[in-house]
Amino acid sequence: MKINIICIGSIKEKFYTDAINEYLKRLSKFIKVNVIELKEEKLREESKAEEERVKTAESEKLINALSKYKNAYNILLDVKGKQIDSIELSDLIREKKDSALENTEDLNFIIGGSLGYQDSLRDKADYKLSFSKMTYPHQLMRVILLEQIYRSFKIINNEAYHK
Repeated sequence: MKINIICIGSIKEKFYTDAINEYLKRLSKFIKVNVIELKEEKLREESKAEEERVKTAESEKLINALSKYKNAYNILLDVKGKQIDSIELSDLIREKKDSALENTEDLNFIIGGSLGYQDSLRDKADYKLSFSKMTYPHQLMRVILLEQIYRSFKIINNEAYHK
């Protein structure tokens, strides 16, 4: 099994890329993690119709990227999703990791664009995960997600870090 973080947009700020690279390095001890960045759409004007166009185009890019992973379990980061704690996330990852031994499935975490996404993408998700009712910048959310995945592997392997 490997973990894929499939997201819209790239990280430009050095402090975010430094944190992301640090967690990717730490995670390499446990599992291969790929970050797949898809080009974000430009908002050409401020209008509801244009926002819908961007959400539709970005959702289609994400769905297309997911189609490359036939035996994957897809977790969508969704403000309307289920809120769980770190132990529950580690249990979910452990369950998928154990089933991967039989099914060779990947675990995909999906982060939509800053305007959100269409229900067509939500329908492709096997699990909808919310980190909070609060809104975070997408760049920071990637760091938070990687930290929680790292924390999960420390928990799974009974290693100090979690508390």
